[in-house]
Amino acid sequence: MKNVAILGLGLIGGSAGLDLKSRGFASEIIGVGRTPKNIAKALELGLADRMVTKEVAVQEADIIILSVPVNILIDELKFVLDHIRPDAVVTDMGSTKSKMVEAVKDHPMRKRYVPSHPMAGTEFSGPTAAFSGLFDDKVAIICDKNDSDEDAVSMIEELYNTLNMRLLYMESVAHDLHAAYVSHVSHITSFVLGATVLDKEKSEKAILSMASGGFESTVRLAKSSPEMWSQIFEQNSENIVEVLDTYIDKMTTFKEKIKEGDFEYLKKFMADANDIKRILKQ
Repeated sequence: MKNVAILGLGLIGGSAGLDLKSRGFASEIIGVGRTPKNIAKALELGLADRMVTKEVAVQEADIIILSVPVNILIDELKFVLDHIRPDAVVTDMGSTKSKMVEAVKDHPMRKRYVPSHPMAGTEFSGPTAAFSGLFDDKVAIICDKNDSDEDAVSMIEELYNTLNMRLLYMESVAHDLHAAYVSHVSHITSFVLGATVLDKEKSEKAILSMASGGFESTVRLAKSSPEMWSQIFEQNSENIVEVLDTYIDKMTTFKEKIKEGDFEYLKKFMADANDIKRILKQ
């Protein structure tokens, strides 16, 4: 078993800490928090065995997991690589990868870094959002594996296997584009739908009385942290704009066909869109 340090014990980091310890991967979870409140809560909830400074954590850990907001991920990664032991490994669980990889491409300890992204989460955040089983049966993406030491990649693969995740491998540039399609624009859609309903429906009672499964599932992501997601949108803005151009074009077509009364076209459009079921079953 290994000593695992987690910088950031919110939904992602905290959930990882719970399962890595209970499932026998980690002998100890060493936590690093940003505020006294979060540090105390993480200890109270058992997300870490002890909380220390990041300087101590990096020196004592075999594996360092970065699960902090994306706007400070690069600085934290540079700090870890500056102080990491030669036999230790660092990974990050952020939603974007290209800028992370580019920022440390010439660092002498770059090969001890394994970029990764567990595709799991909820609309909640902070230590109280963490729970066991968050990652089960989800996908974890490891990026640019050939740019990391083989033993480092193996350690991170073992970590995600312990979390019961399915592994995919891709280049960081491809990851960011795919993430824009399957995650980032989904959140934008939910935020915009929530804002649209609130703008048009001035009676909160009417919204609540009519809201049911379809609406709730579509707008659920609008309850996500604006602070976190604005940073993700900034990090991946180029890809997001590209995807939104396609999305808006299809929305415009849908609107025009409704105005024209061409519901046969819309029927075929929706039938074609049903093919998403095939992809989601893979």
